[in-house]
Amino acid sequence: MQILPNETAGTAGDSAADEVWTEIRSAQDVLKARHVGRCRALSLGFRRPDVSLLAAAISEVARNIVDHAKAGQVAVSVVRQGGRRGLMIIARDRGPGIRNIDEVTQYGSSGFEGQGVGLPGAKLLMDEFEIVSGEGRGTTVTMTKWITA
Repeated sequence: MQILPNETAGTAGDSAADEVWTEIRSAQDVLKARHVGRCRALSLGFRRPDVSLLAAAISEVARNIVDHAKAGQVAVSVVRQGGRRGLMIIARDRGPGIRNIDEVTQYGSSGFEGQGVGLPGAKLLMDEFEIVSGEGRGTTVTMTKWITA
């Protein structure tokens, strides 16, 4: 796990106070990334049900790295936009990429039965969700959960 110095996110008005990156290569690393997300969410003031949703979404995207790309990273960042605060999760790999993003983000399309709800589940659990991918170029999933009053 590596803590990177303060950086500014690419979107105007968003600020990443700091990022915690976790290398993902195994199921143990998935648990580490999930733990980082839970701790950051609790310290930021997320309600416990939302902390659980965040942890589940992190598990899904991190498990996809292990299952499909074999290695990658997950970052957890505190973000602010206007008066809102939240957590942004970035999961990236250099795996085979996704041929049809629309297909894999439809609920019920998981190729690994019984292991979770995959990308469709992560998408449903988060407030913002984006995938950038291409065959042979790897995949980057960016998702954000905002604190609700």
